[in-house]
Amino acid sequence: MQTTEATRVSPAATQNLLQATGVAKSFNKVAALIDGQITLRAGTVNALCGGNGAGKSTFLGILMGLLRRDAGTVAIKGMQVDFAKPSDALDNGIAIITQELSPFLDMTVAENLYLGREQRRGRFFVDDRRMIADAEEILARLRFDIPARARLRDLSVAQSQLVEITKAISRRSEILIMDEPTSAIGERETQMLFDAIRRLTADGVGIVYVSHRLTEIFEIANDYTVFRDGRFVGGGAIADIDRKGLIRSIVGRDLLDHRREQKSFENAKPLLEARGFSSGSKFSDINVTLHEGEIVGLYGLLGSGRSEFVNALYGTEPRDTGEVFIDGKPANLKTPADSIAAGISLVTEDRKQTGLSLTASVAHNITVANLPHYAKRGFMDGAEEAKSVREHVKRFSIKTASPDLPVQSLSGGNQQKVVLARCIDTNPRVLICDEPTRGVDEGAKREIYAFLENFVKAGNAVLMISSEIPEILGNADRIVVFQRGRIAGEVSGPEASQETLVHLSS
Repeated sequence: MQTTEATRVSPAATQNLLQATGVAKSFNKVAALIDGQITLRAGTVNALCGGNGAGKSTFLGILMGLLRRDAGTVAIKGMQVDFAKPSDALDNGIAIITQELSPFLDMTVAENLYLGREQRRGRFFVDDRRMIADAEEILARLRFDIPARARLRDLSVAQSQLVEITKAISRRSEILIMDEPTSAIGERETQMLFDAIRRLTADGVGIVYVSHRLTEIFEIANDYTVFRDGRFVGGGAIADIDRKGLIRSIVGRDLLDHRREQKSFENAKPLLEARGFSSGSKFSDINVTLHEGEIVGLYGLLGSGRSEFVNALYGTEPRDTGEVFIDGKPANLKTPADSIAAGISLVTEDRKQTGLSLTASVAHNITVANLPHYAKRGFMDGAEEAKSVREHVKRFSIKTASPDLPVQSLSGGNQQKVVLARCIDTNPRVLICDEPTRGVDEGAKREIYAFLENFVKAGNAVLMISSEIPEILGNADRIVVFQRGRIAGEVSGPEASQETLVHLSS
């Protein structure tokens, strides 16, 4: 296979920066990791792949000193290490970029970058001028167009994620762990990140890259490592495996390319119509129609107004103008409660921030949006609620030892299934899905696709936002493309292609 710019190996890739073998970890005698292995060469990107629950997070926690391993060895540049705390890993040149943002919103970008290691004048005074200058220098080197003096509160989610990435890089670590670094950023910011990765690896930095987005892996990685069921199952050069082969290694079986049979609804009666939706500078004059049995995709770059529109439609954000019709009749939807009562439910973009109560139980998260349904004469019908929870756990194949466990104990894919179960518990006719498979492995994605297909077959409808072009092409009957707060076009059938979507959204 011809070497591309994305997979070209740095001349510095002559030594192993990181070597881990036989790493194991159990919690309460339950094995979370049985045989974790990885080899990271200097100047390369090694994609750590695996389904939700494969042991990746436990493995990364051990590498970063967040967890102590039960067995196995970890070596940096040939020297064995055993980190007791994260500061040990940082001191040894390992930094991590997590998918969970942790910014201090009222601090500036520069203050966030150097929090805990502030530049000083003498012993007692913080040297703000020097910190800002250093922050501007590293942001310019990475080509991230973010003002060093800006407060995090005034930045977009994508910019905040780039600040988190810059914070890790600013430590000048030789080993960077990137855990779903593009989960909250758009295509433009993703390419900015990839350009930064290429510059870092050219300087000899090694990167462990974790992502469920296989397109990204084949664009940026040199090597791959696969975990399944807590074990290392294979690895090698990314040039020596194709997409189907990598999926087979991750899930343990072949998965066919997903593309549902698209249908035409030109002469069908609308189930839901959103007319004339506008909200300041966020979006203007948006008109979207859904029919029974239809999946309509919304595509656009981050900030194009697609998520803002569905939030305004559902009632979580205000709108200046806009009418909603259900079965041809006006519907007064001002709040989420109004939408739920009208048969509309929303799978939010960020399950951990707005979709789940992480410390509450799986059962509570499933039924919380529909509690009045389980109330009989002022008292909760616990038996009816428990029955409903059992049915949803079975229907969505949610892997949990008990519905009474906190939802934060589940893998990302199973947490997403809990979000879907909560939405379905209100018995909706219209399901709005904003990035329904974000942070979900290939096997769980197919389960979610099958659920959406069965949902619309029952006479319901889905409005689906996705940043992954293959996903939206494979599931939507029609695709409405957003650009800078307006609808740039609508495509279906043979017109729906990656080139068309990119062209309309740019």
